[in-house]
Amino acid sequence: LAVSSATDAMQVALAAMGIGPGDEVIVPTLTFCSTIHVIEHVGARPVLVDVEPLTLTIDPEKILKAITPKTKAIMPVHIYGHPCLMDQIVDIAERYGLIIIEDAAHALPAYHNGRLIGSPINKDNVRWATCFSFYATKNMTTAEGGMITGEKDFIENARIWSLHGMSRDAWKRYSLGGSWYYEVILPGFKCNMTDIQASLGIHQLKKLSKFQEKRRYIVKRYNEAFSSIPEIQIPTERPGMQSAWHIYAIRLNLDMLRINRDQFIEELTKRNIGVSVHFIPNHMQPYYRDKYCYKPQDFPIAYNEYFRLISLPIYPRMNDKDIDDVIEAVIDVLNKFRK
Repeated sequence: LAVSSATDAMQVALAAMGIGPGDEVIVPTLTFCSTIHVIEHVGARPVLVDVEPLTLTIDPEKILKAITPKTKAIMPVHIYGHPCLMDQIVDIAERYGLIIIEDAAHALPAYHNGRLIGSPINKDNVRWATCFSFYATKNMTTAEGGMITGEKDFIENARIWSLHGMSRDAWKRYSLGGSWYYEVILPGFKCNMTDIQASLGIHQLKKLSKFQEKRRYIVKRYNEAFSSIPEIQIPTERPGMQSAWHIYAIRLNLDMLRINRDQFIEELTKRNIGVSVHFIPNHMQPYYRDKYCYKPQDFPIAYNEYFRLISLPIYPRMNDKDIDDVIEAVIDVLNKFRK
C-alpha cells in the first residue's frame, strides 16, 4: 500500500492492527521521533527500551523485560539500514501473541538471513506489517512518500484507513463503469500517495540496484580507510545480514581524543564536510522525558553511544573525489586532536 510518508505508513499500520487507547507498544529509544509519535497519535503508550551495542538496533532482551499484560505490539527499527535481530523478535511475538510493525524507513533493500525486509515473516500466528520511507534522502525516493507491506487482508483494511475510511477510492468511483456511491466505514486518515510521487517511484525502483552498488562501494572505501584507526569504531554488518547502508554512522572513541563529538563535527564543517547525528534518543526529548519521567541513564547504551555518533555522507552521486574529501577530512581532524 503506497502512502504519503513512512510516518503515515506506521500510523495507518497501527490503526489497521487495532492498536489504540490502553495498549502499549515496545519501541527503541534510539530512532527518529516519528516512530514514537505515531504510537501516541493512536492513543497507545510507547514503551521505550534500550538498544544492543553492536548495531544499535532494539535489544530483544530489553523487549522481554518490558512486556506487560497491556503490551500489544513491538516496533523494531532497522536503524541505518541494518536489520534487527528479527528471529529473536519473532519468537518473542509468537510466544506472547504480539504484533510486529517494522520501521524499515532506512531498510530498503536489507536482508535478514535471506529474508528481504518487508517480505512475509512466515509465522502463521504472528501478525506483521513493514513500513518504508521514500523521502528525498532515502535509498530510493518519491520526493516524499512511503509504503506498507503485509498480508493481503491487513493491506485491504489499511487501504481503507489510509483514505478517509471510505469503502471506495476516487479511481473506482469516477472511472468508466464506476459508481459514485461510497460508505465511510472507519474514521480514516488522508495518507494516499499522489500519482506524481508514484510515477517517480516506479522509475526510482528500477535504479535501486545500481544505487545500492554505489552505496556498498562507498562503504567499502570508508571501511578500508577507517577500520585500522583506533579512534574510530566503524559500523558492523552481522553475519547473515545485509544492510541497506542508508546511513554510515561511525562512533568516536572519545577517550583517545582531545575534543568531543560536537567539536569533531564543527571541525568537519570547517573542512566543508556536512555530517549529522542519528539520532537523539527520544527519552532525552522534553516531551517524552517529562511525560514519562525518563532519566538520561535509564537507557545507558543509547545514551552513551549518542555522544560519540557521527553520520558521514553516503549517497549514490558521490564520486571518488567526494569520498576522498570525506576520508581526508576525518583523518585530518583525528591527526590534529588525538591524544
